[in-house]
Amino acid sequence: MAFNRSILVPLAVFLVGLGVLLATALFIFQPTQQQSAGRVPIGGPFRLTSHEGKPFTDADLKGKPFVVFFGFTHCPEVCPTTLYDLTQDLVALGPDADRLRVAFITVDPAQDTPELMKTYLSSFDPRIVGLTGTDEEIAAVAKEYRIYYRKVPTDSGYTMDHTATIFLMDSKGDFYGTSNFQETQDVRRAKLRQLVKNG
Repeated sequence: MAFNRSILVPLAVFLVGLGVLLATALFIFQPTQQQSAGRVPIGGPFRLTSHEGKPFTDADLKGKPFVVFFGFTHCPEVCPTTLYDLTQDLVALGPDADRLRVAFITVDPAQDTPELMKTYLSSFDPRIVGLTGTDEEIAAVAKEYRIYYRKVPTDSGYTMDHTATIFLMDSKGDFYGTSNFQETQDVRRAKLRQLVKNG
């Protein structure tokens, strides 16, 4: 009897330990599986000022799928090219374009006042809203979208180095995908159509 007890006690300890180990493993790995299938942490709340001089928040974009692009009005190539492409894309989408919102957020709030952005955006589709704010407000929204930007000194003053990604967001403000100015118009427009359809 003593022999059986000496075997059963270590066996019981082993089985209890194994159960704890399995329960711990399930607890640790479950959040990882949920996170990988859940929301990508791009985008979030912000408070800025529109090119019309009015308060504008992330809530003003929600309700329809939307596109967000960061840039600045003195950008020599990427920004005007992207805004021109988006203007042409909205035309190509036809009536579906009214089911999509587009926001151009400056990374150069020191120069990009609402008045300047309004003048600048008059060359593009009127459905594109320009957004500016304080240095702190721009830094906060840039952090939400995980974008990089910095001031680069030049002989005549400075320019801005920045992420040139077009963020595609669904109607709830969740990340849907990306596009960029190097893609063909067919690829870009296909993504926008899918965003409108599924967003």
